[in-house]
Amino acid sequence: MTADQASRALLRNAALLIVIGLLTGILLGAAMTDKLDADVHAVVAAHLNALLGCFWMAAVAYSMPMLRFGDRGRARMVWLVTLPNFANWAVTLVKSFLRVAGVAPDGNASNNGIFGALTILVVIPSLLAAVVWLWGLSGRRD
Repeated sequence: MTADQASRALLRNAALLIVIGLLTGILLGAAMTDKLDADVHAVVAAHLNALLGCFWMAAVAYSMPMLRFGDRGRARMVWLVTLPNFANWAVTLVKSFLRVAGVAPDGNASNNGIFGALTILVVIPSLLAAVVWLWGLSGRRD
């Protein structure tokens, strides 16, 4: 995947995520007016997670020609940044309906499931993506 193809793919994913995030704003309005049984703060978080994730994806897309990676590395970077951002939106939205914090394990199975999902699908891959991005920007392009 060339730098141009990788940038385009990542920007397309970011555009989809921003549409999803903006549509989540409709759910937010429904939750705020009690037409939807969901934790308003978690719906706000899902909405913002999508919007902020989109901007991170756009920043990585912009930097794609500057990364030291080859074609396969750029393709991997696209998915390494895309998947946790979509998961962050999705898991947080599910969390809003379960009305759990999901930030630490406790005796609640729903909370523990959200905690596990956030850890495995969002936290670890996001940290890995950020470190790989930093490493890709450090040094010369091969």
